[in-house]
Amino acid sequence: MAVGIFSWFLISLAVVGAHAATLTLQSPRFTISASDASQLRSEPLSLAQKPSTALSLGPSDVLKLTFQVVDKEGGKGVQPHQTFLRFYDEVTGEEGIQPVKVTPGGKAKFELNMARPPTSLPPTTTNPLKVSLYLGSFVHSPVQYELFDLVVPPSQPPAQHTEEASFHLRPEIHHTFRPEQKLPPKIISAFFAALLAAPWVVLLGLWSHIRPQVPHLFSPAILPFVATLAAFEALLVWYWVALRLGQVLLYASILAIPTALAGKRALTAVGDRRLGKSSK
Repeated sequence: MAVGIFSWFLISLAVVGAHAATLTLQSPRFTISASDASQLRSEPLSLAQKPSTALSLGPSDVLKLTFQVVDKEGGKGVQPHQTFLRFYDEVTGEEGIQPVKVTPGGKAKFELNMARPPTSLPPTTTNPLKVSLYLGSFVHSPVQYELFDLVVPPSQPPAQHTEEASFHLRPEIHHTFRPEQKLPPKIISAFFAALLAAPWVVLLGLWSHIRPQVPHLFSPAILPFVATLAAFEALLVWYWVALRLGQVLLYASILAIPTALAGKRALTAVGDRRLGKSSK
């Protein structure tokens, strides 16, 4: 994206300054110093040809670049609207753009301290960086100069963020579904159904045995209680077929109230009948 914006910037300047005067550099020079300020290399720069050997910087070396921007025709110092240094790695395609401050008289100085490299310097390897200077002005034609090739120490890989793994593609999740529940044989289901119905058979058998001693099953006092008991049995069957436990507890709590009232009434009727027989 930076390349696209920068290219658009150069094109716009070229259109504006197509017929304007030309800028050039006066007394361009580079100096490489060690950390103790001793000079390792110092040469003037030619705008027509780059140095025969690439400039090389150590981990603590400092590169100083000085020049003056002047009008090519009048020789007067000019302050361009935009001045950039471009560091470009042809192998990886990485690039960095570094603005350069220029005084109103056109004088400029740039320092690159490898002990504290600027953030605009692209990620580096052992490949040399091609360093170019771009001058843009609304009253002069834009110009580009290939200054030199620069070899710097390879940059360290960025530290891994603690949540970096969360932004990578994770392994696909394969769901393992439980096989469908197998129904027992019908004969076993019928056996347990009969087992559940057995208490009713026993209840009816006992009822027929003590029938003379209790009120009739369909008497107004006994029938509501028997009906609520049957409703409880129907609720259990419904639970087995479709309901959930929470629904069963809710319906059972509601049904318990009329069952208790009907049971109390039935017990009262049975007690009154037995007391009536006793008095006789």
